[in-house]
Amino acid sequence: MSGFYAVLLREYWFFRSRFWQFTTSAMISPILYLIAFGWGLGKVVQMEGISYFNFIIPGIVALSTMNASFNAVATPTSIARLYDKTYEEYITAPIRVWSYAAGKIIAGALRGTYSAAILLTLTVLLRAEVHITAGFVLLLFLNSLVFASLGFLAAMKIRSHPDMTRFTSYFITPMSFLCGTFFSVDSVPALAKHLINLLPLTYASLGLRAIALGNDFPWHAPVVQLAFLAAFWVLGTRACYRVEQS
Repeated sequence: MSGFYAVLLREYWFFRSRFWQFTTSAMISPILYLIAFGWGLGKVVQMEGISYFNFIIPGIVALSTMNASFNAVATPTSIARLYDKTYEEYITAPIRVWSYAAGKIIAGALRGTYSAAILLTLTVLLRAEVHITAGFVLLLFLNSLVFASLGFLAAMKIRSHPDMTRFTSYFITPMSFLCGTFFSVDSVPALAKHLINLLPLTYASLGLRAIALGNDFPWHAPVVQLAFLAAFWVLGTRACYRVEQS
């Protein structure tokens, strides 16, 4: 466990040294989404009988945790492995692979949760009518873990920085717009709905929206998220073992 705490502490020091940089960058995209889709469309559009502004907030929370946790792990870890070669310092240090993977993923998930906390503070100031409960916080942290583990898996699999850009373009960006972030998945054709249901962000948007708006909670959403988390975490750790042995 000492290796895990060492990695987590190193990530904390890195975060503290760039606190304002991370804080301001975490606010820009959510503020733009809230202005464009909340204040702009939110005043004149309703979705499923409620204000569009209140409808999209859970989706933007899911989106923000996905981007923040994925980018917090994928980009720095891939650069450390492919360019800086600082990843080799961890290999030569008395730290087990699973400790390194767990430290990186948990740190990335905490960064995603921090971004969500900033966004939720903004929504309170804007007087959004959403319910923030302990279940809501647990679900957004679970979503952060899912995408931090996906970021770790991607960082261990890619062979160059352009590969990471392509992975983001093909997988992360489409999820930002398709997984129920800005509209209800029930409103799309059946075939498209089946494809969207294969993506992990869909279940985060579904669960967070149900809690925030006081609807019936879809209990399959956290179960599917846990399955994605287990798959990404195991595959990422195995990929890290292979990188260490290569």
